[in-house]
Amino acid sequence: MRASRVLPLMDSRAFLGLQQTHNPYRWHLPVDLRLCTGGNFLYGGSALGAAISAMEGTTGRNVIWTTAQYLSYARPGEVMDIDVIVPVEGNAITQARVVGHVGEREIITVNAALGDRNFEHSGQFVTAPEAGRPEEYENWRHRHISEGTIHDFMEERVVKARTDEELDGTPGDGQTVMWARLPQVIEGVDAATLGVLGDFVPRGVGQALGIRGGGNSLDNTLRVMNLVPTTWVLLDIRVQGVARGFGHGLVHMFAEDGTLMATASQSCIVRMWKGDD
Repeated sequence: MRASRVLPLMDSRAFLGLQQTHNPYRWHLPVDLRLCTGGNFLYGGSALGAAISAMEGTTGRNVIWTTAQYLSYARPGEVMDIDVIVPVEGNAITQARVVGHVGEREIITVNAALGDRNFEHSGQFVTAPEAGRPEEYENWRHRHISEGTIHDFMEERVVKARTDEELDGTPGDGQTVMWARLPQVIEGVDAATLGVLGDFVPRGVGQALGIRGGGNSLDNTLRVMNLVPTTWVLLDIRVQGVARGFGHGLVHMFAEDGTLMATASQSCIVRMWKGDD
């Protein structure tokens, strides 16, 4: 995000521009450029965040887990309809799904469970990687300036990563660490915000392989644990392996106080950057 730009503050639903219709089970997402990647299509995290917000808005319950399959591209200027289906609604848990489509073209399919239960036992069994405060680190340097796209509205601070010049084909240890936030979203980090911020396994793949490349997400599964007040989210990106042209990895998402808020796991199509293959 450019420091010279003064951005209005809002909640995650307003940031996404998600709109509910007269039908509580149908929502609209105008595909604005600021929700898109530099490749000129809807960012997977934006689509998942919108689906989460729609399901929570329709059911009145909080997401426990949700998994998205990315099927096609939505382009700036289009409107994605988000249809929420609720096949099962129990005393504590609702099972729901979303179909996001532009006309007859299906863009994303999402399945989820939503709800909360009172249970006396809890625990966190993973810890955040060592990291200083976000302001101690430099902004992530994107290869191409994508004026007005999602990365212009997201702050990313590098804790552990190689520069483009250091990507010489030597494999690393599979770990990339960074702080991230959506500066406009001020009403706390919710599940929709984590859906937007969790789509970083493709970036970790290039870092893990040591190549000037990344990929396109095939899916994303978000598992939400504890949502606590935080401005920044520490992303511990772990690539587990790459084979047959596909990469697989996991992101642990921590609050500033070290609370594990969620995990996101993905598979992606691995691609070299244009001009570097």
